Amino acid sequence: MVAMLTAETLTSLLVSVALGAIVGIEREHAHRPAGLRTHMLVSLGSCLFTIMSEGFSVQPAQVAGGIVAGIGFIGAGTIWAEKDKVKGITTAASLWATAAIGLATGLGDFILAGTATLLVFLILVSKFLFWRLGIEKREKPNNPGQD
Repeated sequence: MVAMLTAETLTSLLVSVALGAIVGIEREHAHRPAGLRTHMLVSLGSCLFTIMSEGFSVQPAQVAGGIVAGIGFIGAGTIWAEKDKVKGITTAASLWATAAIGLATGLGDFILAGTATLLVFLILVSKFLFWRLGIEKREKPNNPGQD
C-alpha cells in the first residue's frame, strides 16, 4: 500500500486537531489532568486510524471498535478514587467523546464532528450554570485537576 497525503486527508487531520483543541481548551482551563494536547492527540489519532482503516482488509467497524477500546484504557487512567469520591469521570468521558469526534472527522463528516464538538463543549462549560441552579455541587476551592 502506497501512502499518499492528499488535500482531503490533510484537511481531515487538521480539522480533527482543531476540534480536539476546542474540547481540550476547556479541560485545560479547568485544570484537568487531560488537557489541550491530550484531546488534540486523541482526536488526531482516531482520525488517522479511521483514514488508515480504508486500506485494511478488515471491516472499518473493527478499527472503530479498537479506537473505543484504546480510549477506554486512556480514560481509565484519568479516573481515581479519593476518600468517598470518584474523580476524573468527566475528563474520561470528554476523551471518549473526542475520539468519536476524530472518528467522524476521519470519515469526512465535518458537520457531524463539528456539531458533536459544540455539544461536548457546551456540556463541559454548563457546569457553572448547573452550580448556579443548584443542580450540581461546587467543588472545594483550590482543587485543580479534579473532576
